[in-house]
Amino acid sequence: MTDKLAALLAKIKVLEHELLAEIQKKQTQFGYTIREKKVRFTAVVKAHNKKLAMKWARYIHESTFFSLLSAPVIWSCLFPVLLMDVVCTFYQFFCFPIYGIPKVRRADYIVIDRHKLGYLNFFERLNCAYCGYVNGFLAYATEIAGRTEQYWCPIKHALHLKTTHSRYQKFFDYGDAEQYHQRLEQMRQDFEDLKKETDGQ
Repeated sequence: MTDKLAALLAKIKVLEHELLAEIQKKQTQFGYTIREKKVRFTAVVKAHNKKLAMKWARYIHESTFFSLLSAPVIWSCLFPVLLMDVVCTFYQFFCFPIYGIPKVRRADYIVIDRHKLGYLNFFERLNCAYCGYVNGFLAYATEIAGRTEQYWCPIKHALHLKTTHSRYQKFFDYGDAEQYHQRLEQMRQDFEDLKKETDGQ
């Protein structure tokens, strides 16, 4: 990775921390705290939010015919996702230690906390939990795949990708045969940044 790329990535990290600080300011604004990874609202905010929740009968009544029709199809995706979750988790726990790749922590990606919002009714909370799990799993699986790719094929694509995983910027440039052959083994061990993150937690 060039010095310029490293500097840009460092700037991105700083901006991510600034963004996190701004998000945390919202805790005070909306009357909640996070202790031991649990969200706790003040009693006043809890009572206020409960009044805003839409009754489930009204929620069903106001739903469109097509949203009700599509709900079973949306929820049917849960079964393959659960299967993939089991497969991905087993895969990394079995294979990553063999190659010295740090394991991905599920808790860093799969977060289910929106059911704590009192202004959501039962169906909205259920849908939020579902979305939180599925999207969290996809991010978790992408990180597992990214770490695997870094070990086996750490080469950038020639064509532009709309999004990339967290390991992609470390990869060799497309067509750089010399770096690939000279530094492949070094790249396969280049997980120091992940180890530092783990040590800092």
